[in-house]
Amino acid sequence: MAGSGSSVQLLGYWGSPYALRVELALKLKGVQYEYIEEDLTNKSTLLLHYNPVYKKVPVLVHDGKPLAESLVIIDYIDEVWKQNPILPQDPYERATARFWAKFADEKCVPAMIGAFVKQGEEKEKAAKEARENLKTLEGSLVGNQLIGGEKIGFLEIAAAWMGIWARIAEEIADVNLIDSETMPLLNNWFDKYLENPIVKECIPPWDKLLE
Repeated sequence: MAGSGSSVQLLGYWGSPYALRVELALKLKGVQYEYIEEDLTNKSTLLLHYNPVYKKVPVLVHDGKPLAESLVIIDYIDEVWKQNPILPQDPYERATARFWAKFADEKCVPAMIGAFVKQGEEKEKAAKEARENLKTLEGSLVGNQLIGGEKIGFLEIAAAWMGIWARIAEEIADVNLIDSETMPLLNNWFDKYLENPIVKECIPPWDKLLE
């Protein structure tokens, strides 16, 4: 196995969805790793050393070589450890999965955050944008064999965690982003993802996330 016997460390932060998806990729590959919890209000010298540019988690350190940014890390994990492929082998399908992952990160997530933290008209504007973008993401599920199947792949790892935080936003901020009537495919995709045993192993307890 490529990379067997090597040293793997993950610098993360409790509850971070971006650290979560790197953990999930490592577990799907069966890679042994050391998890190092970071305090983002008092960043460690280790984090500043390995990610001096952005000073953020997650950072994967493989045999002393650091990589930052979760989607880049997942790409790397899939390339180094060949077992249980995460990305499709077909070049077009691989590019498509990356496209929708980027769409989720750049379009869906910022609007969801806005719906969670903003107030009044700005909150409703962000929620409307989030729903529109999530509906666009749902359109990628129709007839797409890359996602929504039995096997967790790149897009599930990259985007399906949003189902957790969307429901937290609904409970705390009283804003409805996803439901079974307006986005049945997306809602079912999120539910299926959250029922996966490996995903359950990675996700923090619901009550702790709410806190």
